[in-house]
Amino acid sequence: MARNLYFSEKIRSEMELYESLVIEALKIYGQDLYYLPRELVNEDMLLGDDVSSRFPSSHKIEMYIENIEGFDGEGDLFTRFGVEIRDEVTLVVSKQRFKTQVMRTANAIQSDRPLEGDLIYIPLTNKIFQIQHVEHEQPFYQIENLPVYKMRCTLFEYNNEDFDTGIQGIQNVEKDYSYQYKVCTIAPKKPTTVVTIGEGSVLTTAISNGGTYYTYPPAVNFIGGDPTDSATATTIIDPATGAVTGVTITSGGSGYQSAPILQFVGGSSIDSSYQIGDTVRQTFSDGTIITGEIVRYTLDSAGDPGRCFYLTHVGANDGKHHTFLTGLDLINISETPISMNGLKVSSVTELNNLSATEQNDVFTTNYIDNFIDFSEDNPFGDPENQ
Repeated sequence: MARNLYFSEKIRSEMELYESLVIEALKIYGQDLYYLPRELVNEDMLLGDDVSSRFPSSHKIEMYIENIEGFDGEGDLFTRFGVEIRDEVTLVVSKQRFKTQVMRTANAIQSDRPLEGDLIYIPLTNKIFQIQHVEHEQPFYQIENLPVYKMRCTLFEYNNEDFDTGIQGIQNVEKDYSYQYKVCTIAPKKPTTVVTIGEGSVLTTAISNGGTYYTYPPAVNFIGGDPTDSATATTIIDPATGAVTGVTITSGGSGYQSAPILQFVGGSSIDSSYQIGDTVRQTFSDGTIITGEIVRYTLDSAGDPGRCFYLTHVGANDGKHHTFLTGLDLINISETPISMNGLKVSSVTELNNLSATEQNDVFTTNYIDNFIDFSEDNPFGDPENQ
């Protein structure tokens, strides 16, 4: 016979109370994690694959780590070819909290639940996991309610995906393990001069360094010297080299007690700061355009302000493989408006960091070097008698 109609577990107030208690428990015993929705960039409609996924945002939300004795999975696999980490974790998140915290109108997330393929960053362990399956029926209909999603996740293996989350721990994965081009540039420099005076007036200016990147003659100011009447001058540049080649004194001024300093104002086309996250571009003579994203930068060498940019997610507008070329400008296209000139490239080096480690875990150099003994005739066979 059917259930008695006067007794029902599906009471709205009790269901909402139960869900509120679950949410409170997750806030007490859970961890603040980051949910990273995947954005497909170039999906293969035949194989259903996307080799160039990007993760443009991160959303902080509390989740409960169900594992109590460490991560599940096969753990650390020691093979003849290296070490591979196969950790797994089960995470629990409130359905209601996911809708209110992650699925907001401003976030433009289409699904009302976590999706397989999306990522979750755990700051506690500094690891990123990929969602493999989302279970929505556990616990199984308690008080006729299903208040949580239970996500089974495996440790994420980075494969040159594009992260733009603003979370330092996540961005470090892209900075350390992506395939990069190290592009060093000639630094913007102001001209340096030696000024001589006589009888209170400026007599000559000798250029010791003409500077770089000048596209039109800069204005000059004479600073210091305590004059009664300041000197004036004009400049001459070499358009081919972008350097100031001469300073013509139009008035020596009067009353100078000491030699002034010559200050150059304007004339240079390089005003960009080239920040991390900016996109840069180089245009070849045949019209091919190659672009890349700055993930970090360093000084070229001690005492030299020339910057070396580490570029990732590099591609060209013709779909073919190209590398950056020396002698051409590297233009920052993240500026508004985009500058017509950029820093001149002096050297290019390719860095393959994808094989540096497996799945976000770093191993010491000595450990990796000693893992396979190539002193044996057959390092992949049985150990030889010593």
